[in-house]
Amino acid sequence: MLADAVLAVMWAGLTCYALFGGADFGAGLWDLLAGGSRRGREQRALIEHAIGPVWEANHVWLIFVVVMLWTGFPTVFAAVMSTLYLPLTLTALGIIARGAAFAFRKASTGLWQQRLFGACFAGSSVVTPFFLGTVAGAVASDRVPPGLATGNLITSWLNPTSVLGGFLAVLACAHVAAVYLCADAARGGHQELATAFRRRALASGLLSGVVALAGIAVLHADTPRLFHGLTHRALPLIVLSAVAGTAGLRLLVLGRWAWARAAAALAVAAVLWAWGAAQYPLMLHPGVTVASAAAQGPVLVGTLVVFAVGAAVVVPSLLWLYSLAQRDPHQPGASDVA
Repeated sequence: MLADAVLAVMWAGLTCYALFGGADFGAGLWDLLAGGSRRGREQRALIEHAIGPVWEANHVWLIFVVVMLWTGFPTVFAAVMSTLYLPLTLTALGIIARGAAFAFRKASTGLWQQRLFGACFAGSSVVTPFFLGTVAGAVASDRVPPGLATGNLITSWLNPTSVLGGFLAVLACAHVAAVYLCADAARGGHQELATAFRRRALASGLLSGVVALAGIAVLHADTPRLFHGLTHRALPLIVLSAVAGTAGLRLLVLGRWAWARAAAALAVAAVLWAWGAAQYPLMLHPGVTVASAAAQGPVLVGTLVVFAVGAAVVVPSLLWLYSLAQRDPHQPGASDVA
């Protein structure tokens, strides 16, 4: 029971990172596709306004997930970090480069500097979720065996399931970001921006659905165990994700921005929990279950106690931060970014 509780808390943190941090990454993709310095100025101003107050805070969720895995399931942590250190290192470098470029672009005055840092920010925003998706695909496809660096350092994360996971992660981030930005633009009274991001949200949502459908064949051929779990135990969550995603697209067409946000978030969250349900109780193949990989009871109790104390302080602070960010009106053109 204690191990399951720690796993559930960790998975909740992973969901928060996908919904909040993922939206930040997706905003970077739309920054890349916004156009030239003049044509894309208002779109980039909206993106900078939306992620500026929270882009660093959202990495709290990733740090939380890593720490929970480390303390709650140390053998799994050791296997994942040692076998997948290449994509994880690239992920860390992407996060660092993205944050530095975002800060430097805001402080730069020259157009060429803004373009240089803008390209670094946008490029890092695309490759970082891709590598995170390959890590998820490596674990889901049973290519991370127990032990220190016992898996193949290359094919563990460069394989059909991992590449599928990478592309789905990028598309999910792009879709969630576009939906969120629709609401931000509409709240500020900028219907042209809302319409522009609605087109992006619809396109990314439809593309995500197409890739997910194509991914069925990939999983069936490459990861039969995961495919069986997704089409049996986790099927209700897969159906929920599909229904929520379809409803979200309809709500976007109707301009119901707040409900579209909720639907998009539910669609992404349902996919994550479907993966967890399909794999449970196995954490690593072969034979490493939640119970066998968990730390000793006192460690799990201490982890949950520290989580409860920390959550009482951090979660209200984050909610207040998000609330303040939502109340701040957007003024397009206030920031001249390339």
